[in-house]
Amino acid sequence: MLLKKTPLDGAVEIECLPKKDKRGSFVRFFCQKSLSKLFNNTKIVQINSSYSRIAGTVRGLHFQSSPSQENKFIRCIKGKIFDVIVDLREESKTFGKSYSLILDSKKMNMIFVPSGFAHGFQTLVPHCEILYLHTDYHNQELEKGYRYDSKDLKISWPIEVTQISEKDKNLEIFKYERKKVLYE
Repeated sequence: MLLKKTPLDGAVEIECLPKKDKRGSFVRFFCQKSLSKLFNNTKIVQINSSYSRIAGTVRGLHFQSSPSQENKFIRCIKGKIFDVIVDLREESKTFGKSYSLILDSKKMNMIFVPSGFAHGFQTLVPHCEILYLHTDYHNQELEKGYRYDSKDLKISWPIEVTQISEKDKNLEIFKYERKKVLYE
């Protein structure tokens, strides 16, 4: 595994290095020993997946508030997505900044999303499947989010938004203020 820093403190792109032969390939997706320095030896406690049929589908921007903040590993296991993370840690020098990258099942890359970040993505092709590894359990009461089209985030979605859930349409607009954010 190759760890690449991103412009947002604590977030890391992870390139998996497949071993290939005539049968196909083998790649290590997760290794607690190799990756524990990213999330202070916290264990993975939940693994989820999502499937989106249509290119242009947007999911997010989601996070869990305290005390159930979570670190996440995100990998596209089928298709290709435009993945976005937003730093919501008020004390961070990159507070309110977003970072995006393409997660591609063929490239086998993933992103480590630290606690205190929102996460979302847009499918770039039909039939995308995403795998999420979480360091805390889902808590519906602490589930929060911001609208994907919040102007203060300056996210340039690469293709037309074709689908978004009613829940995500009704999320709050992110306003860049250092006074108070939802995740606290």
